Amino acid sequence: MTMSAVDTSLWLRTYHPTDVAPIRLVCLPHAGGSAGYYFPVSRALSPRVEVIAVQYPGRQDRRAEPGIGSLRELARDVHEQLRRQPDDRPLALFGHSMGATVAYEVARLLEDDGIVPAHLFVSGRRAPSRHRDERVHLQNDAGLVAEMRRLDGTAGGLLDDPDVLRMVLGVIRDDYRAAETYRWEPGPALHCPVTALTGDHDPKVTPAEADAWRDHTNAAFTLRVFDGGHFYLNSHQADVLDTIRTALTPVPHR
Repeated sequence: MTMSAVDTSLWLRTYHPTDVAPIRLVCLPHAGGSAGYYFPVSRALSPRVEVIAVQYPGRQDRRAEPGIGSLRELARDVHEQLRRQPDDRPLALFGHSMGATVAYEVARLLEDDGIVPAHLFVSGRRAPSRHRDERVHLQNDAGLVAEMRRLDGTAGGLLDDPDVLRMVLGVIRDDYRAAETYRWEPGPALHCPVTALTGDHDPKVTPAEADAWRDHTNAAFTLRVFDGGHFYLNSHQADVLDTIRTALTPVPHR
C-alpha cells in the first residue's frame, strides 16, 4: 500500500503517532460520531498499536461538507485515503455500530487489492446478511432525538441544547439514512479473522445477529458478549481494549 506522501489528515486522525508500533488500527465511528470518540482508545493502545481515527464529512471541522450519502460510498472514500498513506505496516479495522458496516466494506475493498487486514473488529452491529427494516431517518426531529436517548450514546447535555441539536441533527439523520438504506451484496467471505463484540441487551442487535458475522469470514471468528446496551463499550473499555491487544499481538511484519 506504499505510495508517495499525501495529506490525508482531513479524513484520518492519528492522535498518538508512533513509528515503533508494528500495526495500525483504523477506527470508524458510529452514526453521529466523530474521530475524537477514539482518542482514549488511541492513548491506551499507544505505542503498541497506532490508532487511526476516521473523521467522516459533515461534522466538527468538516461540518461545511455534505454529509454521508451511502455506506459504500463512504467505504470507498476511506479505502482511497488508506491507499494514499505511505505506510506498509499491517492494518486492522475497528468499527462500532454504523462504523462496523463501513469497516467491513473497507475490508472487502482492501482484500480486492490483495491486502488482507490483520483483523476486523465489528462492534454493536448485526452481520450484514441480517437485515432489519429500520426507518428512524424518516422520523421527525423529536423521533430522532428519542432514538438517540434510547441508545444512550450521546451526552444528555447535547440532547438538551436546542442550538447544538440544530447543528448536529442534519448530519445524524444523514448517518441514519445511510445505515438504514444499506443492503448487503453477497460476495466472497473475508480472509481475515473477525471479532464481533456486542451488548447483551442492545436494541439494535441480538447476540445471534452478532454471531452471524462468522458467516462472513473464512478465517477465525470470535464473539464477545458484554453486559450492556448499544454503547456497552463505554463501561467496558478496559475489556474491549484487552480484546484488541490480545487479537493483534503478536502480528508479524509482512
